[in-house]
Amino acid sequence: MENYYWNDWYAGWGWFLWFGLIMVIFSSFGNWGYFYRAHRRFDSDFPQRTAVDILKERYASGELEEDEFLKKMSQISEVKKINKLKSSTILS
Repeated sequence: MENYYWNDWYAGWGWFLWFGLIMVIFSSFGNWGYFYRAHRRFDSDFPQRTAVDILKERYASGELEEDEFLKKMSQISEVKKINKLKSSTILS
């Protein structure tokens, strides 16, 4: 008389195959979750606000006066020039 409940999938090494399949499924979900959380802030559909955008908004709302706005804009442009020079000297 054969017992169909304890077939090769349960009594032999078949449990090892099921264990492997379950581990692959869990690791796939874990990998997807990590990738999603790590990259969602960089791949967002929202435009990134730069310092110039924030400065323009503050000037438009009246928080900054014109001379203050122009001074800060010139400082930002100087920083951009310095960073551009640094990156070009590093690359060459």
